[in-house]
Amino acid sequence: MSPIFLEEKRVSERVPTSRLGRLARLAAVSARTSVSLVTKAAKGRDGAAEYTAEVLGNLRGLAAKVGQMASYVDGIVPEERRDVYEASLRSLRAHTQASSFADVRATLERELGADLGALFAELDETPVASASIGQVHRARLHDGTEVAVKVQHPRIREAVESDLGNAGILQTFAGLAMGRRFEVDRMLEIVRARFREELDFELEAERTRWFAELHRDDPKIRVPRVFPERSSKSVLTTSFVRGKTFDEAIEATEAERRAHAETLWRFVFKGNLLGCKFNADPHPGNYFFHEDGAVTFIDFGCVQTIEEYYHQGALEWHRAALRGDEAAFAAMVRQVMKTRGGALEEAAIAYCRACFEPLFNVPYRITRGYSGSLVGQMKDMAKVAKQVPEHEFVTMPAEMLFMNRLQFGFYSILARFDVDVDYASVERAFLPM
Repeated sequence: MSPIFLEEKRVSERVPTSRLGRLARLAAVSARTSVSLVTKAAKGRDGAAEYTAEVLGNLRGLAAKVGQMASYVDGIVPEERRDVYEASLRSLRAHTQASSFADVRATLERELGADLGALFAELDETPVASASIGQVHRARLHDGTEVAVKVQHPRIREAVESDLGNAGILQTFAGLAMGRRFEVDRMLEIVRARFREELDFELEAERTRWFAELHRDDPKIRVPRVFPERSSKSVLTTSFVRGKTFDEAIEATEAERRAHAETLWRFVFKGNLLGCKFNADPHPGNYFFHEDGAVTFIDFGCVQTIEEYYHQGALEWHRAALRGDEAAFAAMVRQVMKTRGGALEEAAIAYCRACFEPLFNVPYRITRGYSGSLVGQMKDMAKVAKQVPEHEFVTMPAEMLFMNRLQFGFYSILARFDVDVDYASVERAFLPM
């Protein structure tokens, strides 16, 4: 079985942190599959999937995020190889390799300035989850409160900084969410900023409280409580959450799946349209599902603020879609994207219109074919951008990078619920027209 499963193996070697060491491991993936990381590797032999998941899981950092995205975002891995890749990379999505409890204890005592026994009445040595940046342990405070303690992996900051200095990894990540033709330098700047922020658990605690406040009047949207006295730059303690996993939720009844899809849509677009922020990491492990359509949302490390210009454009796009006004929608695409006519303008309007199909055509069933087609359309738009004459060319805003990551990942998640939903009615309930 794959060594990335938590119960089978702990990390037996230090996470490679030097750029040379990490590039060597990435090169091994490419050599083993005879092609480049993840996307091209998908065309290799079956064993390539397991090997890629193992190496990416051990590397952690941004390399692991590339593998995690490939495990659930439709349209990244070619259709003919998707099943074998998803079977292997699903384990990477759930768990990367865990750090030893000795390292966890050392981090907790150093960061929180006290012995472990003084900090927690109990703390399970086996983590309940491990991801690219850190891992989570169940614990109990001295007053009996059950909490989740997220602790960064040792030397993960050095590993991420090494990745951030490697343009190849960044371009691979960016290429999964957006064509590489658009505002490359600005795009890489945004990638670096977002992933450095993920290393700051104090910032994540602040964002967690912000999202909790935004949705505090919605009984279906739940956000864990933060315990600041047990948190720091490298440790984040929140209330412990129990509920159905994503894989369990997508096997529920049709009514339950529809209720959960509605809650997910409301969380994402209320944040976008009313709060000017969105959680840009729609990882399936970041949701816990409850009865009556309630969902608990966790992990607010990667949050993008929407600039006012694009926020106003997004509001008008959504309002035009809710009215079914095709002409107004196309006009707003031209205005926001600052297009200059020609093939690229047509491609931009077609891509944006495709993204809004769930609002124009109600009720709508988001399918894996539909969500995967959006990735294909973005790639096609990038190809068009290479061919248009200079007077028609416009640079797509770099801010679209994480919006596309959200779009592709979020729609891929909704596609697994496989249910018709009136998303327009969900939006009209909170969006002033």
